[in-house]
Amino acid sequence: MIAPTALFAVDTLLTDEEREIRNTVRKVCDREIRPHVAGWFESGELPARELARGLGEVGVLGMHLEGYGCAGLGAVAYGLACLELEAADSGLRSLVSVQGSLAMYAIWKYGSEEQKQQWLPAMAAGERIGCFGLTEPDFGSDPAGMRTTAKREGGDWVLNGTKMWITNGSVADVAVVWARTDDGIRGFLVPAGTPGLTANDVKHKVSLRASVTSELVLDGVRLPEEAMLPGARGLSGPLGCLNEARFGIVFGAMGAALDCLETAIAYAGDREVFAKPLSAYQLTQEKLADMALELGKGLLLAVHLGRLKEAGTLTPEQVSAGKLNNVREALEIARTCRTLLGASGITLEYPVIRHAVNLESVLTYEGTSEIHTLVLGKALTGIPAFH
Repeated sequence: MIAPTALFAVDTLLTDEEREIRNTVRKVCDREIRPHVAGWFESGELPARELARGLGEVGVLGMHLEGYGCAGLGAVAYGLACLELEAADSGLRSLVSVQGSLAMYAIWKYGSEEQKQQWLPAMAAGERIGCFGLTEPDFGSDPAGMRTTAKREGGDWVLNGTKMWITNGSVADVAVVWARTDDGIRGFLVPAGTPGLTANDVKHKVSLRASVTSELVLDGVRLPEEAMLPGARGLSGPLGCLNEARFGIVFGAMGAALDCLETAIAYAGDREVFAKPLSAYQLTQEKLADMALELGKGLLLAVHLGRLKEAGTLTPEQVSAGKLNNVREALEIARTCRTLLGASGITLEYPVIRHAVNLESVLTYEGTSEIHTLVLGKALTGIPAFH
């Protein structure tokens, strides 16, 4: 028997440092996450602050950013960390992705030096948590339609509006909020506790239960001039952040798929059906072989995109291709693995159904499959079909 990733010799494409980082994150997940995550999922709770501090200690928060307490590691190293985090649970990778690739990246890329010094070192250490307020109740795939406004009053800004489906929302120390101004869409840093800011947790979730998901309500939130991110103007600001987060998902989704496949292979070897192991049947082996192929292709794609990112040549369309393919295939792998586990596959004794329902959310956040399909369609034809 060989590991599924060995079919494609993926490790040969990685540096010693990248393999070491992957193994370190895997050990942290094995020790701190896996023994508890099914319980967190079942209860719909996550010890986000405790986890953030632990993840900060091993350096994964904003690990691909330079300076301000961040590790400054390469894109593939960051991707492999996302893979291991999502192999534990998509909610955990979401916490790290929103912290590092959305909130921290927005401050690092578009913030003033004072904003960077104020927030980034503490966020890298996990002492402060951030969230990213772009999506609204009526405007998800069409952020240009946002209704949240920021208006001048004297030397201050006053924000009004509602943001929805905000990961880390109610535990965040700072929210990066995007709002419409007379000068276009701009980003603002809204500290927790600012009068007029309310965070309400979303209840009754069936997916991403081990994740904090919130609604942010801004009712006359007054901010000083220096709360604005000076380097972001228009939608290019938040969309640039989303590309960072989507890149992590390209790797992360493959982590969930790998965990499902490894679980199914082990289960099929132990489970006897008609006096022989389930893994001895041709139909089972066909399923396992097909899943290993899609997993391997997805991993090769992820590493290739990571190398392009490190070279500075990765395009948004290529990120869309990676996100579209890898999440779609990861979800199919999770569903197929569930069939191999039979009735056991619907219990939290095994991680498969948890990954499957989590991936339903990953399929539609950070750009739905339909939106990424249209991004590729526009790239291929030159014709935008969004409207």
